Amino acid sequence: MNEIVKKLSEIERTAEAVTAHAEEEKARLEREIQDKRDAFDRELEEKTKKRLAAIQSSLQEQRDRVLQKQGEKNQAVIEEMKADFEEKHAVYAKEIVRHIIETDG
Repeated sequence: MNEIVKKLSEIERTAEAVTAHAEEEKARLEREIQDKRDAFDRELEEKTKKRLAAIQSSLQEQRDRVLQKQGEKNQAVIEEMKADFEEKHAVYAKEIVRHIIETDG
């Protein structure tokens, strides 16, 4: 009977050691998985930041080109208007005076 109790006690200690080892292995694997998950998250965040920065830079360049072209168009229109005024300012002045005289009279 003593022998059976010793064997059962030994089996129990072995089972506890196996369970403890399994718990340690489980904890180690969980840490490893979490470390990999954290590394993935950091890498994904870095890639996302770089991609967003590239998109913002591209949009900024496009906006600057559009504004530059619009500014050039505006300047061309202003130059045309100035040239037109220089060429026809006497006619415009006469029309203004005629309009004033006609509406006053």
